Amino acid sequence: MQPLQHTLPTPYPVGPVHCYSAEINGELLLIDTGPPMEEGKKYLQQHFDLQRLQHVLITHCHIDHYGLAAWLEREYDCTIYLPYRDSLKIANHSKRLDGLTAIRQEIGFSAAFAEAFRCEMDSDLVFPEFPQQFKIAEQELPPELGIEILACPGHSQSDLVYVGSNWAATGDTMLREIFQSPMLDIDLKTGKRFHNYAAYCDTILKLATLRDKQILPGHNGYIIGVDFNISYYTDKLLKRAKQSRKFSAELNAPEVVEKLFGDSIQEPFQNI
Repeated sequence: MQPLQHTLPTPYPVGPVHCYSAEINGELLLIDTGPPMEEGKKYLQQHFDLQRLQHVLITHCHIDHYGLAAWLEREYDCTIYLPYRDSLKIANHSKRLDGLTAIRQEIGFSAAFAEAFRCEMDSDLVFPEFPQQFKIAEQELPPELGIEILACPGHSQSDLVYVGSNWAATGDTMLREIFQSPMLDIDLKTGKRFHNYAAYCDTILKLATLRDKQILPGHNGYIIGVDFNISYYTDKLLKRAKQSRKFSAELNAPEVVEKLFGDSIQEPFQNI
């Protein structure tokens, strides 16, 4: 059975977000939740028998995809499944922020910029309430659901793709005409920098295995096709590398950002 798409509004530039529901072997599940907004709560209450909701699968812990997870857990006693690397972010939140602050200063951003970034990352606007009794999707998702999990980092270090018999819920790993942003993050498994473009090169190979699946994206209504997207992503990746390479030898990271984007980036969070 192919999951049903549900589109919820968000206040973010990315626009509306898609969640997906399915009933498998008599068990009701939801993939992603939408942001922590009253409109989203009302939508879910009106379109679901939430008393029957048993499983909530999160593709990645960005606010527009998991924002209602804690509310669903608390109010309807359903099981929340989070990506393993997001569990590390939750358990090591302050440690990660320390690392993010340090790495920005190491590559040339000012202490004031690094601290402004930390404050923004530490706000409820980025990380809403965490669920309390979540399980690790890669380790604890019931096998009887028949859902395969692909770790596909790049958009974040934790992105998961949930794959059914004829579908794949891809979160933000495969969006139409939207390529992954460069990102500065700390790999909480190693303590070193997480290189999201290197990770996304591996992810592209995994996405190529989904050619026979109906792609269920996190935003936009559809994708043209897996091969079309992979060609688009590869082209973007090479063009960005070429563009950055022109400046990287003689400029530090903040100067490269200024050369490439000028004054168009105003908020510290955009520079990750």
